[in-house]
Amino acid sequence: MPPLRLKRYLITGLLTFLPLWVTVLVFKFVLGLLAGIGAPLVAALVGALALVAPHAADTLNQRWLIFIVALLITLVALYVLGWLANRMIGQRFIGAFDGLLQRIPLVQTIYGGTKKLMAVLQNKPGGTQRVVLVEFPRPGMKVVGFVTRTLIEEGTGREMAAVYIPTTPNPTGGYLELVPMDELTPTDWTMDQAMAFIISGGAVSPDTLPAPRRLPDRPL
Repeated sequence: MPPLRLKRYLITGLLTFLPLWVTVLVFKFVLGLLAGIGAPLVAALVGALALVAPHAADTLNQRWLIFIVALLITLVALYVLGWLANRMIGQRFIGAFDGLLQRIPLVQTIYGGTKKLMAVLQNKPGGTQRVVLVEFPRPGMKVVGFVTRTLIEEGTGREMAAVYIPTTPNPTGGYLELVPMDELTPTDWTMDQAMAFIISGGAVSPDTLPAPRRLPDRPL
């Protein structure tokens, strides 16, 4: 086989396999995190079972089986938590739990900040557009960002926006930028469209980008 054709086939195969590989890595990472939450409980159950049925505990003490059971326990727990969060009694319990965490200095900072960020990202854009374009890391280059809130700069009275700029392909990491409102470019993208654009490295996106213009001067 000619070297050029061999090289072309290898590159084509790599490009065909890469999306599947990235998808598997993302799912492996997420499933690993979920299974890690339930793993201590499964380990405790296996340890308790070993006291009354050693042979059964040895049979269940398999890494892949513990992973699956831990994952199922976590998914069921998340489902129950979501069900409770949509019921009045569950909302009261979660409110009481939030109040308890708010009394712990360091924990309330991390927990409260993360909860507010999740609440902001779940809301549909309105007033100030949530999905924007920001010139970063230098003028002429733009990235997709999410406006989390607006602030007033003392002295100048200028309205600033706190913009979270996620990284590609893992949007859980990123940067926080304070940007003047008149330097943001609003979009009509939904959160789903923006996240698909970021995770896919720009391969999945609308066909056009908005022209630069001022955002309406409204607080979130």
